[in-house]
Amino acid sequence: MRPNHVLRAWRENKQTIGAWLSVDSSFAAETMARAGFDWLCLDMQHGLLDYNDVKIMLPAISQTDTIPLVRVPWNEPYEIMKALDAGAYGVVVPLVNNREEAERAVSACRYPPDGIRSFGPIRAAMYGGPDYAKEANKEIACIVMIETAEALENLDEIMSTPGVDAVYIGPADLAYALGLEPTGDNNHPKHVETVTKIFEHCKKHKIGAGIHTSSLEYTQRYLEQGFHMVTLGSDNGFMARLARTELKAARTGSGAAKVEPGSFY
Repeated sequence: MRPNHVLRAWRENKQTIGAWLSVDSSFAAETMARAGFDWLCLDMQHGLLDYNDVKIMLPAISQTDTIPLVRVPWNEPYEIMKALDAGAYGVVVPLVNNREEAERAVSACRYPPDGIRSFGPIRAAMYGGPDYAKEANKEIACIVMIETAEALENLDEIMSTPGVDAVYIGPADLAYALGLEPTGDNNHPKHVETVTKIFEHCKKHKIGAGIHTSSLEYTQRYLEQGFHMVTLGSDNGFMARLARTELKAARTGSGAAKVEPGSFY
């Protein structure tokens, strides 16, 4: 089976950098994959993607060494299994609050006797190789999100769940759980303290520690802290940010004024 070099890196306490895909475009997915990220995560929870998009975008990523992940919309076994059968090499499961929910996520990722995943890797075996079913339980990453007040009370039981490979922090929802404004890159002392607490629990349980960011500053910050799975940004974020920056520079350099709506009439 094609090795999941990202999962192996986490197990060896090494760091990886990835990005989020929210735009429903196989061309955008291929472009991002060829940029050289360690992994890309297709977002079915908050992005514009559904299963029809994912099944087209995964093959675009497969032309590269980038590991494809999918954030499923909910902790539903059929959603997890469909994403994996399409060729995802790991799933990010949102809003996992306790051990029972963590076990539910893991079980959907593993073939019997380790879980309840139904056999049918219709595209995954083409991507992963002919021994996919035999090796998948060791190569597929189960990543659970910590982002609620209940989850913060249950860190040890979630992280000690057999088969949980990594925890991923959603900073905005975590801010909600702490009674703060739902900003992503958050420097509030309470937020910083909680992120550190989660990270230290990941180290304690020897699983990957992941976190979402939307800026180079925070990506570097969390890499320096030791996080294993750090998101540099998203496809739409990169596009919008560069467009705004270069458009502003073009207007400033040329003196070209922004055309006001209605000025052609």
